[in-house]
Amino acid sequence: MRQLLLPLQQWFGASSDANVMPRLAQQRSKMMEYDQPLVWVTVILMLFGMVMVYSASISLPDSPKYANYKNHHFLMRQCIFVVVSLLAGLFVFRIRISTWQKLAPYLFVITLILLVAVLVPGVGKGVNGAKRWLSFKGFNLQPSELMKLFMVLYAADYTVRKQEYMHKLTKGFFPMLAAVGLVGLLLLLEPDLGAFGVIVCIAMGILFLGGINGVWFGGIAATLVGMFSLVIILSPWRRERIFAYLNPWVEENALGKAYQLSHSLIAFGRGELFGVGLGASVEKLHYLPEAHTDFLLAVIGEELGFVGVMVVVFLFYWLIKRAFEIGRQAIVLDATFAGLAAKGIGIWIGVQAFINMGVNLGLLPTKGLTLPLMSYGGSGVLLNCVGLAILLRIDYENRVLMRGGRA
Repeated sequence: MRQLLLPLQQWFGASSDANVMPRLAQQRSKMMEYDQPLVWVTVILMLFGMVMVYSASISLPDSPKYANYKNHHFLMRQCIFVVVSLLAGLFVFRIRISTWQKLAPYLFVITLILLVAVLVPGVGKGVNGAKRWLSFKGFNLQPSELMKLFMVLYAADYTVRKQEYMHKLTKGFFPMLAAVGLVGLLLLLEPDLGAFGVIVCIAMGILFLGGINGVWFGGIAATLVGMFSLVIILSPWRRERIFAYLNPWVEENALGKAYQLSHSLIAFGRGELFGVGLGASVEKLHYLPEAHTDFLLAVIGEELGFVGVMVVVFLFYWLIKRAFEIGRQAIVLDATFAGLAAKGIGIWIGVQAFINMGVNLGLLPTKGLTLPLMSYGGSGVLLNCVGLAILLRIDYENRVLMRGGRA
């Protein structure tokens, strides 16, 4: 029998060792596994964020604004957000990428309608002078968070459909410019310049990766920078924020437009290398506004120091790098939409994390953007988790294709 099997083993390039077939079966089964490190990094960021949200919000009930809240109010809500987000991620992971490609234009249009609904009096909910939420029983929905995800899918689908026109300005770029311009107009009316900036980076990044003409891309990027500058110049309160950002330690600025920034920098200064200890932050004691949302990184810097901040930076770096690796692999396998979508998710998470960290560290002017996966908020955590579930699905389909199966 061994002599009969030997030619067959040689034909398939296998060794005569009896343990080869079990080893091959084990190697093939590993190809079918999901990307466990990607899942663990996502879960670690959410759990780490939950701990820091609790630390940053535990003293809020001492303020008259939150007098009716319990100390663990924000922790319990964040726990619910994380559990719901993980369940949503499990559901989304089961949806094929081809289905997302078919639905992308419709999801984009539906989200546009929601952005319009936010601006309708009596429908949109305003907080601190900005109308960015739709209020439902038990939860608030922020359509701009939906638009970040669906812009990734729409831009990837658009690039695939218009691949032959990517080097033509009128047929390749102008339709996408009109779509992004409409989204930008609605977001500026809220106003939400930060979300608009992220969405522009997503759309431009995917078009660039999709093969748009490099000269036009540079010219368009310069035009967009000019438009953002014009928006800031023509808006008195945005102009004041920029001047305050440039010199936050002047008394007028430190007590006014640069109040958050100055206290964020104080928090980082107090943290030094290893921090003052978990829960021992002073700035979260009603000195630093929105410590559990936009300025969560400042609390991390104060309590866990430079080391804690670098851990967060490294986890996001790994996540973004992995997204681009998955996208590159999908494109090699001729799954262009999946590849562009994976890279778009990496751009989305990377740009938003960079802006939030830059604002906290005083590298960028103050913007109302949360730290992905970590800051308090239902819409943000849910959509981040859904986006990463789609990324996980893309990687899963890559593995199936590499094994010779069908996605």
